[in-house]
Amino acid sequence: MLIVNANVWNGKGFEEKGRIRTGGGRVTETGRELSPRAGERILDAEGDTVLPGFVDVHIHAFRGRDTMAGEEAVRAMSRSLFAEGVAAFCPTTMSASPEETARALRGIQAVMDRPEPEGARVLGAHMEAPFLSPARAGAQRKECFRLPAWESFLEMTGGRPESVRLITVAPELAGSEAFIRKARAAGVRVSLGHTAADGATVHRAGDWGADHVTHLFNAQTPLHHREPGVPGAALTDDRFFCELICDGIHLHPDIIRLAVRAAGAGRVLAVTDAMEAAGMPEGIYQLGGQEVVVRGGEARLRDGTLAGSVLTMKEALGNLIRRFGIPPETACAMVTETPAASVGEAVCGRLIPGSPLPLTRWSPKWEMKEIIREDQLPVAR
Repeated sequence: MLIVNANVWNGKGFEEKGRIRTGGGRVTETGRELSPRAGERILDAEGDTVLPGFVDVHIHAFRGRDTMAGEEAVRAMSRSLFAEGVAAFCPTTMSASPEETARALRGIQAVMDRPEPEGARVLGAHMEAPFLSPARAGAQRKECFRLPAWESFLEMTGGRPESVRLITVAPELAGSEAFIRKARAAGVRVSLGHTAADGATVHRAGDWGADHVTHLFNAQTPLHHREPGVPGAALTDDRFFCELICDGIHLHPDIIRLAVRAAGAGRVLAVTDAMEAAGMPEGIYQLGGQEVVVRGGEARLRDGTLAGSVLTMKEALGNLIRRFGIPPETACAMVTETPAASVGEAVCGRLIPGSPLPLTRWSPKWEMKEIIREDQLPVAR
């Protein structure tokens, strides 16, 4: 397939009248000079913006299927997310027993080993538990928390740490330094979250190898003018990528603007932190074995605690640009290239040879018009 007359996202800005060739479910070439081949399908983008598929590195569930349920649920998530414009994701675990966590990780690895033909690529697990602080548990079940220990991690991964792309850790816990150093040596990225750490501890954790912060401002020490907490330290330490849940519920618009201005498009990324009600009607759902009430676009435990979100990545991009006033060049990076970079992914989230479909098409008013998946398009004559 050849996409013509596109306003092409190049990672930093937009190139008018661009062309993108795809084949085998991937981008194969880009450039204005590309010419149609005999029999090739043509998509005229009519000047609309074409972006890489979204990359979501923090998503628990989607359309009623939860990562913790294992392989078939992850496969269903992969297929459904692909249809929403997501090219790659990190299925994210919740606090649970070691046995339940191990089952979820086996399911994730199975989909990595045998990907869905028409599915979003699984980059590896994001383990959001169990090495978290009870003082900042949020919607995680604190009775399942444990102190960081490499042996425990190997037990849960079945000796396959490569199944985990990212793990959230509270760095003030005993054993954190040794664990973070071993995780990074094994190729696992470490995020700080669900933590009571002060700013100094965040910087020390950066020295140990941590380079990511889980849902900045949420379930962590706050920003204070005499103690910067996790947000202040992370935003001013260039080693850290910072997740933002851009649903207008978890964070005030000014906080999103503040984070973007402080750290820029290269370090701030959008995530959904979605639970199983995402893409579903409002009602009663589950997250980590806990009942969640979804009403008015908010997902909360019975006690009122926010319990993930029902956000999608396309909604996050629309919110960033239309509701929060983030420049399109910055917002597009936050849902594609920056989340990919935050977990060491060099192909997804970009429009380069090898990047996976789908792509997404956006109007000048930043409304999604199409998911580009190589089917039902005219053929060149």
